[in-house]
Amino acid sequence: MHKRDFLAGSALVGVLPVAVSVQAATPASRGPVLLTISGAAVTKSNRGALDSALDQMMVKHGINFDKALALDAAALHRMPAVQIKPTLEYDAKVHTLSGPLLSTVLEAAGVAPGSNVLVGLRAVDGYNVAISLADIRRYRMVLATHMDGQPLSLGGLGPQWAVYDADNLADFKDKPLKQRFGLCPWGVYHIDVKPA
Repeated sequence: MHKRDFLAGSALVGVLPVAVSVQAATPASRGPVLLTISGAAVTKSNRGALDSALDQMMVKHGINFDKALALDAAALHRMPAVQIKPTLEYDAKVHTLSGPLLSTVLEAAGVAPGSNVLVGLRAVDGYNVAISLADIRRYRMVLATHMDGQPLSLGGLGPQWAVYDADNLADFKDKPLKQRFGLCPWGVYHIDVKPA
């Protein structure tokens, strides 16, 4: 047996009871984590506190938490997907965006559907939007993972984009195209959920 394998196995034995109990509540990530959900309203978690040494982007963005739900692409793709077809501000063309409803993603973190909470959506570039859960549900916001059948990419609009169908929402459809998506950060990697 190699020393590295032995040490890795020994380390897992020490955390196994915790990992099993957390996995029973929420699925464990197997691939790279694409989305972390934290905050006082999050009741399901599968990771511990922010690591100030290793969670560098979160530290730079002023994020802090004691526990969180970490989701990889597979976990997001297991959630029921919906499609919307908004005209995008970037090229003024209609595109098909698909992914789970943002409210479904929040429910996976244990956020009760009728909660009076404020949801902070943080993008990789630091852009941060605060929106109520009531508005997320009213706008039927999608956590888009695909556009026109292709996965959203990091460096583009992904890997996730919190977005709504602005063409069909009274609050946005009559606004100029460049003013419709201010509540829709692309490159979302962290969500903070706290009481409103």
